[in-house]
Formats: sequence, C-alpha cells, structure tokens
Amino acid sequence: MNWLAHTFLSEPGVEFRLGNLLADLVRGDDRAAMSEEFRRGADCHKAIDAFTDSHPLVRRSRARVESGYRRFSGVLVDVFYDYLLATHWAEHAATPLEQFTADFYAAVATRTLPLPEPVRATLERIVRHDSLGSYQRIDGVERALRRMSTYLSGRWRREFALERSIPGLLAEEAGFAMDFAEFFPQLKAHVEDHLGQRIL
Repeated sequence: MNWLAHTFLSEPGVEFRLGNLLADLVRGDDRAAMSEEFRRGADCHKAIDAFTDSHPLVRRSRARVESGYRRFSGVLVDVFYDYLLATHWAEHAATPLEQFTADFYAAVATRTLPLPEPVRATLERIVRHDSLGSYQRIDGVERALRRMSTYLSGRWRREFALERSIPGLLAEEAGFAMDFAEFFPQLKAHVEDHLGQRIL
C-alpha cells in the first residue's frame, strides 16, 4: 500500500497519520526524536507492510504485472492499489475523499514537527500538489511512478521509467480490482485489530 492507504489506515490524530505516512522516510535517531504518536503511526506502517507483502492476494496481483516490470511489481501494485482505493473510496469510507484529504492537510498545517528537512520538503509537496487525492486520476498514478523512478535512477545510477507500465496495469485493471476488493477489507480488519479500534 502507498501514501493514501497508509494515511487512511490510521488513528485519527494527525501525528499518528504522519508517522504512518512518513515511516519509510523518518528512521533511526530521527524517528526516536519524534512524538510517541508519530512512532506508533510508524509501527502501524510496518504492520501494514508486513501483512500486505505476505498476502496471497497481493502475490496474485503482482503476478498480473507484465514481465518487463515484474522486478518492481511490489511497488507497482502498491501504487495501483492506492488508485483503486481512491476510485472506490465510497465503499470504504463515509467521508468523501476530498474532505478526508482537506481535513488532513489542514491538520498538518497546525503541527510543527522536528522532521528532517528533506522529509519536510516531501510533506510540503504532498500537501501542495494534493498527492493523496491525485491517486483517483491516472495522471496522479503517473506522477507517483515518475517520482519513484527518479529516486531509483539516483540510487542505482541507471534510468528507470516505471510510469511506462501504466498501459499494462490498466489492461489488467479488472483483475487488480477483484484482488483489491477481496484484500482491502482483510487489511483494514488487520489494522483495526492491531490498533484495537475501528477505522471509520
């Protein structure tokens, strides 16, 4: 699961949501300096990832990714599942997506956290470009995959263009949607069990 799902599958407090959203970016001593709520959110992120990565329905989705992109099938499925969450949002949440993201961004604006500067810049971009809401459109999926490609290109010193996988993902959308519809309620129940409370 990617940014939208991690933010949604959280306790309602903004610091918990930020911990769940930013756990991959805030690690080690930086995470230790954050609030208890942020760290609990980061622990929830870990629980989500562990459940997702080992789930047979997710493995089935990864097998739907065309062979040329199979090496990055986990990343592609994570992002495409956020697209499916966004486009089927009303099936999973009572609050409209636009209101959910607006409320989250407004809450973020009220907090000053000791985030590392690169992470703060990332969070500002998420808010400024409505990255969470953008998953309901294919151009938002494309931007997310292009951003990941830029990161991978810098890390591995070779060109990546994961956004070119989108036609293949869309060709298999019905299969991905079937997998997601069965998987996401199980993930939500797992997170609710982890937190000891319902996610509205």
